Amino acid sequence: MALRVAVQMDPIETINIAGDSSFALMLEARARGHQLWHYQPDDLSAENGRVRARARALDVHNQPGSHFSWLGAPAPIDLADDADVVLMRQDPPFDMGYITATHLLEQVQHRTLVVNDPAEVRNAPEKLFVLRFADLMPPTLVTKSLEEAMDFRARHGAIVVKPLYGNAGTAVFLIDEKDGNLPALVELFGSVWREPFMVQAFLPAVAEGDKRIVLVDGEVAGAINRLPKQGEIRSNLAAGGSAQPTDLSQREQEICARLGPELKARGLIFVGIDVIGGCLTEINVTSPTGIRAIDRFNGTNTPARIWDAIEARLAVRG
Repeated sequence: MALRVAVQMDPIETINIAGDSSFALMLEARARGHQLWHYQPDDLSAENGRVRARARALDVHNQPGSHFSWLGAPAPIDLADDADVVLMRQDPPFDMGYITATHLLEQVQHRTLVVNDPAEVRNAPEKLFVLRFADLMPPTLVTKSLEEAMDFRARHGAIVVKPLYGNAGTAVFLIDEKDGNLPALVELFGSVWREPFMVQAFLPAVAEGDKRIVLVDGEVAGAINRLPKQGEIRSNLAAGGSAQPTDLSQREQEICARLGPELKARGLIFVGIDVIGGCLTEINVTSPTGIRAIDRFNGTNTPARIWDAIEARLAVRG
């Protein structure tokens, strides 16, 4: 059955289709005969219990430089009446604008399947949701206190300091045992962000890669190993890291088996987790990436698995 799919994402004009997971999902949707609408979070409105988006119908093409075509002018659509599925795919930062969008989309979730579930996205920010699984993580501290950060470093040696709601490796710092910049960094973080920051024990194994493992409805769909570029600790592809094929270790399989049932129960259909040296560092539920690289290496079709999961949930709804 053809579905009406509204995709809430960043401007489609600027994406890199070679690596963009949202675009891969859109390609698969069109291959299945589904209708696509595109809108940005700022296009959402709510009035008298109804949630609208000023959206544009479009088609997508796997052609760099000519990857989409509009099929009409922008027009308001009722996300409860005019869409069967909403893909919530805009990139972080996970700020009040993002949180507001989850509240608005939650109002249509009883009629329209929102992927991932907006209430659960709101309750599962990447660097906080992972704290529920502290035994799988490296030593981790969330604080605004310089004294706490200094004490943590004294106990664990070199540390990584990063903003709690950052993304794509932005503002991630390695501070070794003798680095005198920690007080200034804590001062800087406090002036830029109101929230606490995260401090983790540095994992030297990051030199061997940071694995992005994708789970679809709680099951492993594939993984890539992301290597930091020379002189970097950040392995994010957006920060210059490179991807290589990989298999999962027994420890990584155990981590996925532990997380999978809870992710599925929460309606978190498309999730990317990050693992370094057998330690879970993040659970990404907002706009996970990596599926195009996974599929290139493995000859798989992860977007098809995601759409199979979406369609199965719709069938249960009836």
